Amino acid sequence: MCKDNKNEFLYLIWKDPKTRRNFTVGKLTRGETFKFEYCEEYNDAQKCGWGKLEAFPNEKVYESNILFPVFSSRLPDPKRRDIEKILEKYGLTQYDAYELLKKNGGRLPIDTYEFINPILSDDKTVQREFYIMGIRHLAPCEGRMCSLLPQIHVGDLLQLSPQPENENDSNAIQVNTNKGEHLGYIPRYYNRAILALLSEGLSYSCQVIEINRLGNCSECVKVCFNIPSIAKE
Repeated sequence: MCKDNKNEFLYLIWKDPKTRRNFTVGKLTRGETFKFEYCEEYNDAQKCGWGKLEAFPNEKVYESNILFPVFSSRLPDPKRRDIEKILEKYGLTQYDAYELLKKNGGRLPIDTYEFINPILSDDKTVQREFYIMGIRHLAPCEGRMCSLLPQIHVGDLLQLSPQPENENDSNAIQVNTNKGEHLGYIPRYYNRAILALLSEGLSYSCQVIEINRLGNCSECVKVCFNIPSIAKE
């Protein structure tokens, strides 16, 4: 759980559809009220063609007694007949829009937004699920034939290798298979936090939990990252 002065918060990520680079553009906070503001890489994203959310046209802190409709509308309707199965999938016992947003990211097929639960500097126990980035640029599939992915399986443990000499991002963390094959990278929005934790010598596990070979190269390998390690060979 991420907190800011005793308030929980999530980051809003926008992925540039051309370069596939992730930008942290907003911060959603839950305390006595809900608040939203632009932050972090907001200006960099604008230079790449991103525009402000229509519901938040100004650079200020917006406040609401309920989760902003522009975000709650990205979630399954609580009146759906199968809502209990959806909640069970995410480990929830009752409908809580904010908790569901934290679990499923509020992702939709019509845009490239996603909410993420950040890792804070004082977190010593971490569990996050995310997709490995950059696979389409490294695997011989070239974004067209996912059957050519390196031979990995659900349950495989992957290795992390910091890349301080990376020309594009000195905080880059390379993800390798257990045979040493370069698979991809940790998402940019988790780089610095994970680097800081690894520098403390904490044990970790990065385990494959989902493989999708149906052609979506941005979301073909999903992992569960844990500190301390909970995986068993």
